[in-house]
Formats: sequence, C-alpha cells, structure tokens
Amino acid sequence: MNGGGMNKDVTEEYFAALARIESGRPKIVAKSDRITNDLVSIEAGRSKGSIKKSRPQFSILLSAIREAAAEQAVPQNSNEERARKNQRTIDSLSTQLDAALARENSLVLELYELRQKMAHISGERILPLRRTVPNQ
Repeated sequence: MNGGGMNKDVTEEYFAALARIESGRPKIVAKSDRITNDLVSIEAGRSKGSIKKSRPQFSILLSAIREAAAEQAVPQNSNEERARKNQRTIDSLSTQLDAALARENSLVLELYELRQKMAHISGERILPLRRTVPNQ
C-alpha cells in the first residue's frame, strides 16, 4: 500500500501552506488572517479540521503552527508604523499648540483693550503689558 508516501506528501503540502502564510503570500486565505490549524488546512487545499491533534504524523506540523501563531501574535511595530504614529502625535500636538497660542493672543489683546479703557476713564497712562527687567 502506498499510504505512507501519501501522508508525507500531504504533510509537505501543509508545511508549504504554512510557509506561504508566514511569508505573507498565501494563495487561498487572506494575508491578515490569524494563523490556526484550520487556516493552514484551507491554504493547503484541504478541508477545515483536517489537521487532527490526535494523529502522530501531525505533531511536528502542529508545533510549527503553534510557533507561527505565537510569532504572529507579537506586534510587529515597523519603522513605518512608528513613523506614522509619531506623525499623528506631532500633528495633534501642533494643533493643540496653535489653539493655545490663539487663546493667549486673544487674552493679551483683551487685556490691552481693557487697560486702554481704564486709562481713558481714569486719565492715567497705560501700563506696559510686559515689564522690562533692567540688566544686572
């Protein structure tokens, strides 16, 4: 019977499918799918659930799938992702700074106008907004 050779071929198909998934070039499943036994089965052209934990010939494959799934679960913060996140932070902080400066300018103008009104009513000179500190 030629069953032993066929099992080796099937196992090789599963490993090839796992390799395609890990490299980001699957033929059947989506690149973004989470790596599972069923995902590898489907990518290998087999039915969902065809990789059985109870079958000894799948022990190495199951171990490889677990390792690949664990590696996939670790967030991969690429430099591009970090750069995008940092740029969003910079943009947000820049907007907040512009708003704060606009508020401060508005308050300085309001203070100046109120001092002018006070000076007009009282007949006193307008005090400068900022006092100059003599050089020591």
